[in-house]
Amino acid sequence: MLLNIIKGLDRGKFAPAVCVLRKGGHLECDIEQQGIPLLEAPFAVSARPYRSLPFRAWDAARFFQPYGFDIWHSFHYIDDYTEPLIARLAGARAWIYTKKNMSWGGNGWRLRSLLASRIVADNSTMLSSFFRSRLLAPKTQLIGHGVDTREFDHRPPASGLRERLAIDRDALLVGCVAELLPVKGHPTLVRAMARVPGVHLLLAGRPLDREYSDSLRQLSEELGLMERVHFFGSVQDVPGFLAELDIFVLPTWAKWRMEGCPVALLEAMACGVACIATDIPGSRDVIENGLSGVLVPPEDEVALAQQILSLAASPARRRQLSEAARRRILAHYTIEREVAAYE
Repeated sequence: MLLNIIKGLDRGKFAPAVCVLRKGGHLECDIEQQGIPLLEAPFAVSARPYRSLPFRAWDAARFFQPYGFDIWHSFHYIDDYTEPLIARLAGARAWIYTKKNMSWGGNGWRLRSLLASRIVADNSTMLSSFFRSRLLAPKTQLIGHGVDTREFDHRPPASGLRERLAIDRDALLVGCVAELLPVKGHPTLVRAMARVPGVHLLLAGRPLDREYSDSLRQLSEELGLMERVHFFGSVQDVPGFLAELDIFVLPTWAKWRMEGCPVALLEAMACGVACIATDIPGSRDVIENGLSGVLVPPEDEVALAQQILSLAASPARRRQLSEAARRRILAHYTIEREVAAYE
């Protein structure tokens, strides 16, 4: 998301740089290929002990002062409120942050929000839940994520995936692209597959939690699904992977409330795949239930299986949802619209 925004910025108006706590992430090469400076420095410090916070914040700010940044935009996930202090001490005229998940908790997010010049909310539930106050509402704006619709487009299958897995050409393929983390709700999807005979499930995503990843394989084995559940790990050609699918499912659980605006769902819809997602904040903004996709109750394997069976039985319905999903992305969730809103 961050890289796509930076790529689209008007370089006549903005000279972007990216700061990370540690180099070596999977986007490092992409950032440097764009000719964007990549800095490694602590942009936040521990708030405690409070007595020494001003001195530690000043020490951190000294690294950034020579760069003369005017705008400091934070995509940090956590409720840290020392970052805006460092930004101001470094000379930034504005500190902006994008709220990317549904966590709130204690006073950290409130302080972070009060110190912000502007706030970007990823979904409408954030606006109504977190930013309604007279202090925060005027400086908060809803901006959904955007997709590169030239890269993520409606294309015929061409990867030979069915052949490699020896899957019958008439078998239905259900897929999910999401990092293998508990919040993503994969167990609900795997259990739903036990109620959907003959359909294959393709799971793509980095196994960031090894114990969780192993538990999914064990669950698949216990349910007798190992021949129909396929684990791909991290997939480089995501548009090509999505092109193979008949149905895309994002089964995120509700109890952690972590989705902001689910990019994987946007990408699947942009590729013209019929989509099912759980009815949680973020996903319910993207999908118009019954029109551009289907919403199901979170953690409800029976309801999910019923919707998969319903779409499996109706190619015409899948095609209708597919076309409507692509239209919705083109109308509301392109990278061009996102960049324009940020600018």
